[in-house]
Amino acid sequence: MGAHHGGYCLICCWALMALLFVFGAMNLLWITGLAALVLAEKLLPAGERIAQLTGLPLIGAGLWLLVGS
Repeated sequence: MGAHHGGYCLICCWALMALLFVFGAMNLLWITGLAALVLAEKLLPAGERIAQLTGLPLIGAGLWLLVGS
């Protein structure tokens, strides 16, 4: 049962796990900000809207990094 749940979690949240590894290994401030964002998305009534509004700038930043490299 644990392997099944671990596999589901890995497939579902691989991007978040990668962010946690990169940011967590480099800067505690980044990991704290990411945790606060996830907490706000889960607990606040406008959590879905928060996710949409933060997703757009993150996608833009990723594209900027991709094109700028």
